[in-house]
Order: sequence, then structure tokens, then C-alpha cells
Amino acid sequence: MTSALAGLGLGLSLIIAIGAQNLFVLRQGLRRQHTLAVALVCMSSDAALIIAGVAGIGLVLTQLPWLITAVRWAGALFLVGYGILAARRAWRGEDAGVAEVERSYRPTARAGAPATTTRTAPQTRRAVILSCLALTWLNPHVYLDTVFLLGSIANTHGDDRWWFAVGAVAGSVLWFTALAYGARLLAPLLRSPAAWRALDAVIAVVMVALGVSLVWPA
Repeated sequence: MTSALAGLGLGLSLIIAIGAQNLFVLRQGLRRQHTLAVALVCMSSDAALIIAGVAGIGLVLTQLPWLITAVRWAGALFLVGYGILAARRAWRGEDAGVAEVERSYRPTARAGAPATTTRTAPQTRRAVILSCLALTWLNPHVYLDTVFLLGSIANTHGDDRWWFAVGAVAGSVLWFTALAYGARLLAPLLRSPAAWRALDAVIAVVMVALGVSLVWPA
């Protein structure tokens, strides 16, 4: 039990931070689009990485520094590209988020009502899952934190290291469930195009900053 609680605490401390993955989950939760799929992708990815770290895969990866470098540059390019798209949405006000929030309050829209924002087609489940996978697996920090750090600490618990892993996985499940489905509590604050443009602006700044930080200085 002690090892499981330690894993839970460390897992939550590593996950609960403003990052690309969390912002993506938050945004999908607010839009109520493919929320379950996104949460499951994040949980299963975390579980796989935690198990790999506890199993000692991190020690193997330390012998392949070129792999981390390749992931760093791929992740940087993806994050900057995603940030640019978010900045474009913020600048032009193109988002279906307001429509999604409005539908949660008014299921039947009044015929002939003027549009409050320029609406875009909802993303397909496949596109959302691929974006979520990229934000998760192309982030080198996830290997440094989840595989190397968490795996190293887990192995200090000896035979109880797998209980530590269970706690860490439980922390991931709790966090992503709360983030994905708790995001809708913010819906009343995001019923205007201006609010969504502000959110996308924040996402753009964070994504680009994270992308640049991955390779500068390289």
C-alpha cells in the first residue's frame, strides 16, 4: 500500500502541469468531442510508459541517445505546427467550440438565428486520436519523466515496484478522467467567440514555447 500511494503521488505530480497533452485534453473536453477516446488514449499511453519504465526499458534507451534527439525534433515541429494552427483559429475566430457549448444549454437552435462564430466541421475521431498520440509520444519529456524518472524511483521499491506502478497508473486514470470530463464545468465561461479565441491564443503560446524549448539550445 505504501508503494502504491507513493506511485500515486509521484504520478500525479508529474502529470498535473500545463503542457501540450493536458491542454489538448482540456480543449476536447470543453468541445465534448471524442472525450472518452482522448482520455483512453492518454491513460493507456501513460500505462504503457510506466510499465516500460518499471521494467527497465529506460536503461536501454539511455544507450540510444540519437533516438531521444530524433523524438525531440519531431516533437518540436509538431508542437510548433499545432501552435500555429491554434494561433490561426484565435486570429480568425474559426472554431466550433461555441456551437458545442451552446448545444449543451439549448438543444434546439432557433431557426434563422444569426451565427455567433465562424463554425468549422468537427474533427473526425481518427484525426483527434492521431493528434493525441502525437502530442503524447512525440514529447521527449514523457520519456524523461515517466520512463526514466518514475521507472528509476519505482525500482527503489524492490519487489513492491509493481505496486508503485499500479499507483502511478491510477493517478493517470484519475487525472485524465477529471480533466476530460471536468472541463465541461468551464463551459459557462466559454459561451462566446472571444473566450474561445482567448483559449486558443493561450494554447498557441504554450505549444510554440514548448516546441522551441525542446530544441533551443539544441
